[in-house]
Amino acid sequence: MATLNIKGLPERLYRKLRARAKRNHRSMAQEVTQILTSALEEPEPVSILELQGLGKELWAHVRATARVDEERRSWD
Repeated sequence: MATLNIKGLPERLYRKLRARAKRNHRSMAQEVTQILTSALEEPEPVSILELQGLGKELWAHVRATARVDEERRSWD
């Protein structure tokens, strides 16, 4: 595992980082790793069909292209 040293970190930022790590019950290194992971990793793509609570069962038998065409016609 790699090691990262940060020089010249402003004291105010250090205090905020230390407080955040404490709130999350993590070490400073674990908190920095979490922050960097969240900032740099690509999120997993989510399919609309995988989302909960959006009424997907109502749309299960609807052809999306037909529905879009129908809605567009209603705008005229």
